Amino acid sequence: MKYNWNWGILFEVSPEGKGTYLDMLLSGLVWTLTTAFFAWIVALLLGVFIGVLRTLPNRFGRGVGAAYVELFRNIPLLVQLFLWYFVMPELVPQEIGNWLKQLPNAAFYTAVIGLGLFMSARVAEQIRSGIQSLPKGQQMAATALGMTTAQTYRYILLPIVFRVILPPLTSELLNTIKNTSVALTIGLMELTARARSMQEFSFQVFEAFTVATILYLITNMVVTLAMRKLEKSVAVPGYLGAPANAVVH
Repeated sequence: MKYNWNWGILFEVSPEGKGTYLDMLLSGLVWTLTTAFFAWIVALLLGVFIGVLRTLPNRFGRGVGAAYVELFRNIPLLVQLFLWYFVMPELVPQEIGNWLKQLPNAAFYTAVIGLGLFMSARVAEQIRSGIQSLPKGQQMAATALGMTTAQTYRYILLPIVFRVILPPLTSELLNTIKNTSVALTIGLMELTARARSMQEFSFQVFEAFTVATILYLITNMVVTLAMRKLEKSVAVPGYLGAPANAVVH
């Protein structure tokens, strides 16, 4: 059976009555980017905290950080979203559970939290690896100058670590954008969910997912180029191939 291509379907009015099929896909892209943006904020903040915790001299703190990473890194993202969306409202007190079930855009908030926690464990490992890759002399010098542990991390270690681990952090950011597609399983109408809706309404499956693929590619290419430019502008001389005469801002 020969497939009948129909690219004009993108400019036909969608059954939702709000613009064309292309508009529908673009609205899904907006939800994808919005979810990824807030999830990345959660992932970055928690990831930095847990990553630092895993490198502290305190044994208990390192144990808590390790347990956090193992918990959220080893449970599949899809399972975590289901637990947050379907199970959590049943475990909390009934009034809170009912409020969670009736919360507008509950799928969006769940996706942000679930994806943010999942990615924070990966970011934490990048932070830990970055800190442990630095010469011990820097931390010893900070101690010799009378800096506290908090000051050492804030003024010496983390500013360098963030510059060194920008390439792996870029990969994690791209993974965050791509992983938003899993949120369609809890009802979030992001880009992949919109492509599926277009497929079901129009039966033009290849057109729907071809456009969705192109939108993902363009988005990730823009992010990659922006992060590469940022990486070059903040490169530390002597790290990751940065030129020796590079200017550190």
